[in-house]
Amino acid sequence: MRDNYDFSQGVKNPYFDRLKTRSKKQSLTLFLDDEIVNWYKENEFSHQIEINNLLKEYIKNH
Repeated sequence: MRDNYDFSQGVKNPYFDRLKTRSKKQSLTLFLDDEIVNWYKENEFSHQIEINNLLKEYIKNH
């Protein structure tokens, strides 16, 4: 490992601003039926995003 590093030619992370404006999320352990988990795996959905979107849609309608 070096004692000093030169960052004068460094480039700002283009995703930094998006990270600051992301909504805050909390971690939660959720137990789902095998049928639901298997369906998401078979259909290759990003299950966390899809389940989050389904729950938000449900809340809007109730």
